[in-house]
Amino acid sequence: MELPKTPSFDLSGKRALVTGASSGIGLGCAVALAEAGAHVVCAARRADVLQASVNAMAGQGWSAEAMPLDQGDLGALPAAFEEPFDIVINSAGLARHGPAVQTTPEDYDAVMHVNLRSAYFLSAQAAKALLGAGLPGSIIHISSQMGHVGGVDRAVYCASKHGLEGMVKAMAIEWGKSGIRINTICPTFIRTPLSAVTFDNPERLAWIMDKIKLPRVGEVEDIMGAALFLASDASTMITGTSMMIDGGWTAG
Repeated sequence: MELPKTPSFDLSGKRALVTGASSGIGLGCAVALAEAGAHVVCAARRADVLQASVNAMAGQGWSAEAMPLDQGDLGALPAAFEEPFDIVINSAGLARHGPAVQTTPEDYDAVMHVNLRSAYFLSAQAAKALLGAGLPGSIIHISSQMGHVGGVDRAVYCASKHGLEGMVKAMAIEWGKSGIRINTICPTFIRTPLSAVTFDNPERLAWIMDKIKLPRVGEVEDIMGAALFLASDASTMITGTSMMIDGGWTAG
């Protein structure tokens, strides 16, 4: 009797691009891919912090390099994709929270520019390079549970993430026959330096802990396994969907 074989999580020989990779979730994703054997190009705007992160990864014996990049600069994207990437993880994001009636056009434009506009054209550029080379690939966006529900003072952020979820579904339909997969990871509140202001607010922390069904908030490590799974051959039948890492927030 021939037993089925477990799909491989090994990424040896794969090229990966991770944006927003200088810290937080982006750095966690870069580490997960590099530890699994991929050569990881780490992209972010803060060149000094980015290089420090890459140096730390190289110190572990992993293959990584830094690419200073503002992915919102659409003119810079073609050069970043001169060679196709087998895996692209977009972890760049921006939040400007507050009551909807106080949202300024500048706030709206800034959030949409990073969370939706740049994500759209990064995806298109990644797919264009893969299509030109006749290669399959996996594109992964770090979205949010707020792409599926609403949240206090988060109207603009929710709008950007709901838009991202719809974009991914449409692109999955368009590119699926070519073997290009595109999905989102939707975390709950993850403990990072950027989220510290939220966790330090007792009212916000109480709201978070009431909505999360598990007895803790999220950590960067909670995202790393999902990123590796969606990047690997273990997920080759998954496209156009969301992986919820929300501690049960959206369950009800």
